[in-house]
Amino acid sequence: MEKSAERTGDGMKERNEAVMERYELSMGRIREIKDEHTVPEEFEDYFQKTAEFIGMIEEVEKMDSSAALETLTLTQWQQLNERLYHDILPAQYEKSYANPAYAVEKLGSVHGGLLSFLYTEIRKMIPYVFEERLLEITILNELFIEIYNHFEQETLPSYREIQQILYWFVSDYSDLTVNYRVREAVDPSLNFATNLIVNSDFGDLRYLYRFGEYISENELDMARYMNELPQETIEKIAETFTEGYRRGFEITGKDLSIKKTVNIRFHLGFERVIRQAIKNFERLGLKPVIYRAEHRQTRIGYMGAIPNKQYDYDHKADEAIYLDKLLIDRKIGVLKTSYEEFKDLAAGMGGPAVMETFGEEIFVPVRKKEAFVLSEKQQKLSVLYDRESSTIVNQYIKGEQRSFTIIAFPVPEIGENFKEIFDEVIKINTLDSQKYTEIQQHIIDALDQGIQVHVRGVREKGNETELTIALKEMQDPAHETLFENCVADVNIPVGEVFTSPKLAGTDGVLHVTRVYLDGFQYRDLRVTFEEGKSVDYSCKNFEDEAENRKYILENILNYHDTLPLGEFAIGTNTTAYAAAKKYAMEEKLPILIAEKMGPHFAVGDTCYTWCEDTKVYNPNGKEIIARDNEISILRKEDVSKAYFGCHTDITIPYEELEILEVVRRDGTTIPIIENGKFVLEGTEELNEALESMKNEEKSK
Repeated sequence: MEKSAERTGDGMKERNEAVMERYELSMGRIREIKDEHTVPEEFEDYFQKTAEFIGMIEEVEKMDSSAALETLTLTQWQQLNERLYHDILPAQYEKSYANPAYAVEKLGSVHGGLLSFLYTEIRKMIPYVFEERLLEITILNELFIEIYNHFEQETLPSYREIQQILYWFVSDYSDLTVNYRVREAVDPSLNFATNLIVNSDFGDLRYLYRFGEYISENELDMARYMNELPQETIEKIAETFTEGYRRGFEITGKDLSIKKTVNIRFHLGFERVIRQAIKNFERLGLKPVIYRAEHRQTRIGYMGAIPNKQYDYDHKADEAIYLDKLLIDRKIGVLKTSYEEFKDLAAGMGGPAVMETFGEEIFVPVRKKEAFVLSEKQQKLSVLYDRESSTIVNQYIKGEQRSFTIIAFPVPEIGENFKEIFDEVIKINTLDSQKYTEIQQHIIDALDQGIQVHVRGVREKGNETELTIALKEMQDPAHETLFENCVADVNIPVGEVFTSPKLAGTDGVLHVTRVYLDGFQYRDLRVTFEEGKSVDYSCKNFEDEAENRKYILENILNYHDTLPLGEFAIGTNTTAYAAAKKYAMEEKLPILIAEKMGPHFAVGDTCYTWCEDTKVYNPNGKEIIARDNEISILRKEDVSKAYFGCHTDITIPYEELEILEVVRRDGTTIPIIENGKFVLEGTEELNEALESMKNEEKSK
């Protein structure tokens, strides 16, 4: 066997002699651990069960290398998939060492949390074994053995001893982990997933298990449904997806011809559409880059089912074990070096094309005292890393040269009306852009007359919003505009006008009775703004107000002390709103669709982040000048002060809206929405879906 790594159609195979020798030695030692009694009795079960899990990984590797996996029946594949993910599934999770509460109960407060984290790291072997990344498996084996050896000593290791082993593991191997993550984000030759999509027989559902992701009935049913659709429907969906991407470059005046790759992100089950999308992108001169989403709370990439959202939530702050300034500096250095190594590939990356899904069961997290939390110092370090890493990425994949598109579809888990809902969403995603362009221009013409927008909620329906949004001043109204006329290009479906508000003069309370953001539900979410920045916030998810504030700090503010109001928009897609009401799926819709169903407000960066200097024009030829606010403009002095790395949209549904009106300089107003209906001349057609919805409700 050659010393160098062997590249195959399934990805990078770490098959050199040195790695294989280390791999086999580590697996041999772990096989022995399964039957040993050399650690204190209370730790035996943990180490033996973890060793058994690693033994399962070795079993899969042997089956893969001998081609035995290809002989498995669908039922056998299902059984293997269930075995690999068994103990983190909800039914077993309460008594799994992956559960920090159980680990602390059984292993003690000193070691339980650390050993639970170790086990979650070892579970990364599942995707590694399917991608044949034996080096990563070997490194994890060696980490497990090293910690096991410390528990074999006469005296139990201290928290500090184990913490330091984990710390240096993360630090020492960041050269490998960060470098690989950078490369797989830009290099189309790492084509594990692409090959499965292009070459699989979708009629044989065994192909789904080759990805190494957890496969539930949701993914199987989705793939079956895709197989039922006529080819013209598949092509229509794919064309909407890829044409939106192409138009994203066109409408912003960016040169698509200099780009070589596109990053495709999707949920397993949609492979038939993705295969067609790959063909469409190839006609645009783009090769697919398709990498796996990391198994963590925020998943970016391709993914299967999430086995247990509580498991992800319990481990979302595990970096509290090792996060410090030294490690941040090292990871930033490795990130910079890695992007420099792959700078040509990075320059060719056009940006992401994302196919989201929705309809999964709503997740309400349980906060566990045993789970790790970031200290205030670590929170600031996390913010620092996000900011620094975003700056580096933008240096090599320049914002002013890249674009994106995003579209969403329901999954079978949404309910018995899935097929009907899917057809409705196709209709929503392919609405007449020209019609919406014309209607939305009426709204923009009114908005451009104002210095403020005033928004008030319907008190009788519990909405206590009272917010004034300040607007940028125009110098040349004949050629300038404040709001972008957004139809179905990068952000599918059609239906919004948006701006970057002026922060000075933006004040008041934003309140929604119930909203679902980035996978989390919020009840009675309230954010208070002064001079465009959040100064207070609350919700009623938990009895303890401190827990509610922490929930918002972690999941909306991303550990920032305050965030600006980066976007104000008016959603106009009343067709989507009516469909959401008809199928009672409002809470399950992704923000991509929900933001088109009423006025929405984004906390964090503006919509033009990293490309504010790129001129953008509406279809009528006017330049959209409100691309900056008082914070983002600081990039010209100190880029570290300009961006936050987050942008969370919060939508007020039409029915909770009493008034949305433009305020002119002389104090007169132009109502756009009153009592849940569009009242501005030229927008009457938007009410047809709302009236139809109300009539249907009355007839029931």
